[in-house]
Amino acid sequence: MEKDEKWFEKKMDRREFLKKAGIGGAGLALGVSGASAFFANKVQKEKNLVVGDEKISFYGKHQAGITTPMQRNIYFVVLDLISTDRSQVIEMFKSWTDYSQKLVDGQVIEKDSSNVYLPPNDTGEAVGLNPYRLTLTFGVSHSFLKKMKLEKKKPKAFRELPPFPREILREKYTGGDIVIQACADDEQVAFHAVRNLIKNSRRVVAMRWSQSGFAAIGDRMETPRNLFGFKDGTANDTTEKRFDEVVWADEAGWMKGGSYMAVRRIQMFLDTWDRTSLKEQENTFGRYKDSGAPLGQKNEFDPVDLDLKDEEGEPVIPLDAHVRLAKEAGVPIFRRSYSYSSGIDDVTGQFDTGLLFIAFQKTPEQFIKIQTNLGNDDKMNEYVSHIGSGLFACFAGVQKGEYLGQKLFE
Repeated sequence: MEKDEKWFEKKMDRREFLKKAGIGGAGLALGVSGASAFFANKVQKEKNLVVGDEKISFYGKHQAGITTPMQRNIYFVVLDLISTDRSQVIEMFKSWTDYSQKLVDGQVIEKDSSNVYLPPNDTGEAVGLNPYRLTLTFGVSHSFLKKMKLEKKKPKAFRELPPFPREILREKYTGGDIVIQACADDEQVAFHAVRNLIKNSRRVVAMRWSQSGFAAIGDRMETPRNLFGFKDGTANDTTEKRFDEVVWADEAGWMKGGSYMAVRRIQMFLDTWDRTSLKEQENTFGRYKDSGAPLGQKNEFDPVDLDLKDEEGEPVIPLDAHVRLAKEAGVPIFRRSYSYSSGIDDVTGQFDTGLLFIAFQKTPEQFIKIQTNLGNDDKMNEYVSHIGSGLFACFAGVQKGEYLGQKLFE
């Protein structure tokens, strides 16, 4: 028994075990077999969290992948219509509905034909994998409505994003008609989903641009950090009541229960950032790098106090700090951003890295107001460049028996 106890002390935190067993010193009465069972169950629960072994339904009041707790990976693609035939587009959305339900359940999109001389229906790279909390989120742009002659159904709030100061947009990363956002705790699962959705829709859509990304998620209760090392998304709301106030569109018509997605492809100049002092980095964000707390506060979720002054009477949060300018806009959004790393820039020889900034809001004006207020004054402009942009109306959730965007086409 003494030998067994020494072995356990090396393999685990004994006090933590006793604490979780809830029986004090008497916990040793579990013996080796009892303790092994306890830890086997604990490891299994932790494994389920790590591998994303959770069920997320494709059906519901709202689309998943918006307020769903963030997954570790994203595959994001913007598509252009190459056919505006109404029946073909509707059939595509119907097939996407069927495929999406199967994909989030970890199934192949279609069983193969008995004829082995035909290509497989499913590309197969996700066979044997669980869905890893896969979510698929779909939306359409202002140009989609125009091409499909559905402008009469355009919600009053839906408009093109205006030009913003300091942006240097590249055509290939801007615009587009349809967006698919696939998020999962496994990058192959996310890519597989998008690949199979598009594979059978080539007569209707062509890919405009895409981006894979990742989020540094450890404990899901923690805010992920971006490639500048700062927490990204601290101010997000987390309650259903606030989602109704901030995220979900409540206008009548096909967008009721949906959400507007603003996406920005933001290039981050890591080499410049890495030569910047810690104090200057924190002044740029308006937050402490380690804790994520607003300057002058102690904890990440402490309120941002724009009136706080230092001993010399100067604002603790600089006038050009990112968090100050965003806060002054006075409107909330729901951020769901992912970092990306796409090799080396052929021109500069530096990392081609950045942030796939994604925000959901009940009206586009929320994002427009914040981005306008950041404008030319944002200190962050020295370290980033906005090179891609888009605004999409993401449908409400799909009920069983319906298909994606059905109310738009009725």
